[in-house]
Amino acid sequence: MVASVPIGQARQPHNPISRRQIETVVSRSVAIFGLAFGAQSVPAMLGQMSEIQTVWYYVMAIGIFGGLVASIVASFARRLVRFINGYIALAYLVALVIWPFVARDPGMVADDRPWLWLLCTVGTSAAAVAFSTWAATVYLVLAPVVYGIVRITPSGGGKTWESAALDTAYAIILGGAVLILITLLRQAAASVDNAQSTALDRYAHAVRQHATEVERVQVDSIVHDSVLTTLLSAARAYTPEAKELSTRMARNAMGHLKDAAATSPDDDATVSMDQLAHRIVGATATLSAPFELKTAHIENGVIPVQSAEAVYSAAVQAMVNSLQHAGAGDDVRRWLTIQASVGGGIQVDVGDTGAGFDVDSVPTERLGLRVSIIERVANAGGTVEVESSAGRGTVISIVWPHPDAMPTLAATAIGEQVAP
Repeated sequence: MVASVPIGQARQPHNPISRRQIETVVSRSVAIFGLAFGAQSVPAMLGQMSEIQTVWYYVMAIGIFGGLVASIVASFARRLVRFINGYIALAYLVALVIWPFVARDPGMVADDRPWLWLLCTVGTSAAAVAFSTWAATVYLVLAPVVYGIVRITPSGGGKTWESAALDTAYAIILGGAVLILITLLRQAAASVDNAQSTALDRYAHAVRQHATEVERVQVDSIVHDSVLTTLLSAARAYTPEAKELSTRMARNAMGHLKDAAATSPDDDATVSMDQLAHRIVGATATLSAPFELKTAHIENGVIPVQSAEAVYSAAVQAMVNSLQHAGAGDDVRRWLTIQASVGGGIQVDVGDTGAGFDVDSVPTERLGLRVSIIERVANAGGTVEVESSAGRGTVISIVWPHPDAMPTLAATAIGEQVAP
């Protein structure tokens, strides 16, 4: 029976369009659109110079066109965008209101509509950028209605109510389309921002849970490997040889505890694969029964200290498990094989011809296999396969890194070779 622990690969998150980016695009689009419409109104504005009092004529022209130029600068500088657009909207509305009062002859019927008509959509678009949705909606109705009233007056052309109503409806429809588009973009961006924020919160929570789980596995492994095994060995030490073995195991246990306290989870130190292999082979000398050694060539690769410690401890625990559970006698053969895995990693096989067991029937409270071997190696970026059946022995294969991580490991190695 084979049991394996897969390790998933993390994907790089894509940066979604945010509310800030949408606001920037909208403000720049409205600014450019407003300046273009303003340029189209210049001939009409110059042609109606004689119809408006000189002072007010220049106040209107400079006030409105100055605001349009300022909106271009503000949109690209990303400063005072709402303030400038709010100024444009209010300045346009004030210009509409005072138009009949600043005409040179308020009783004379104008030949054409006021040049402000060409900027009605510009005013409603600026209001959509500057104000909230409700305030922009009120402005969307108010500005065209004021223009319609002006259109009825002699200085506005003296048109009928029906004609003024058509102009008003046209301005509301066009400005409403712009307001709806801006509102939809804002809502979509807000939804993306909320989804991203929720995803980041969940990711942070998952990271904390993973860190807690890694720490739990480490503590459980140390307790099982170093403390419980030593106590069990000491309790069964009736001969001088067994007592000497218990003494060595106690020293090793204290060393493990000391190393665990001194090791940082963020330690980026590495050791060579060859050093790790020699260390695992050396551990067989402290065991009560011999293991047949089968070592193959190990490539000159490196492995992080944390991962090396996990592979070493899991291999030692697998050998201890074999000694404790496989049975005794000359008919039980045990072996240790260390070789290079596919892709430049390391593979450690611990096998025996002993009693064997059913992997699925191991109780969850038994920490030796589940925590000290499988979970420990999985958290270090590797995988464990357990092949065993009753009466046919056991083979535990420890592979680092996980086969799915081999392309990443190869890419990293290539990058290190190319880097100056």
